[in-house]
Amino acid sequence: MRLSCKFKTDKIPESYNMMFVSLIKHALEKSDFDYYRKIYEYGDAKNKKSKNFTFSVFLNGFTRVEGSIVISDSLTLNVSSPDMEFMIKLYNGLTQLSNYKYKEYEIKMISIAQLKEKNTKSNQVLIKTMSPICIKDKNNKYIGIDESDYEKELNYIADLILKNYRGKGLSQKMSINSVRGKVKKVIVKQEIESFTEATNKKYMYILGYEGMFVMSGGQEDINDLYKLGVGHKRNQGFGMFNLY
Repeated sequence: MRLSCKFKTDKIPESYNMMFVSLIKHALEKSDFDYYRKIYEYGDAKNKKSKNFTFSVFLNGFTRVEGSIVISDSLTLNVSSPDMEFMIKLYNGLTQLSNYKYKEYEIKMISIAQLKEKNTKSNQVLIKTMSPICIKDKNNKYIGIDESDYEKELNYIADLILKNYRGKGLSQKMSINSVRGKVKKVIVKQEIESFTEATNKKYMYILGYEGMFVMSGGQEDINDLYKLGVGHKRNQGFGMFNLY
């Protein structure tokens, strides 16, 4: 299931991913507090287990001004998950929000709609990212698409994502190859409280790639990853893509 939520606002943080993480958590908490606690808390600590969803944010008309992004038109939050319980609770929570405040920023809900999902019957598809794909190695280092371990680490995280969701991992090895001239490297700046406390650095810088790719692998794997997202940090606004 895919949801598309349109908002009106004057501005949002330059590092805005965590604003929408906060919005999603707030909507779930408003819809069903016990469910929210089940997926985000573990006893007295945070539940760090990966969740079965991904999201992306599209800005329609914007400029960057002194640490903020000024929005001249609107912004759209897209959320995808094969977990219907999660999506229904998220939808119910979002529909109860006319506006949402995050620090000194505020967004106002304009509309929310369900998007039609696609399905492939092929083992090789053309995909376009809706949010950057990022991959880390075993040392927690973000790696470039041309590095020798990229495909190995891609398969590792894809296998783990699928195991967490459906109990079984990849049915066969997968690959993502960039379409020449249609992919660019991006550095995403994130402001995460736990990272700042641990490192005394205000921002975490994340290497990712966006654009057009050829994805190859098992048909069922591709269809599930289309709904779940691919790569690391999916629950923080990475790895969402469309099938073409």
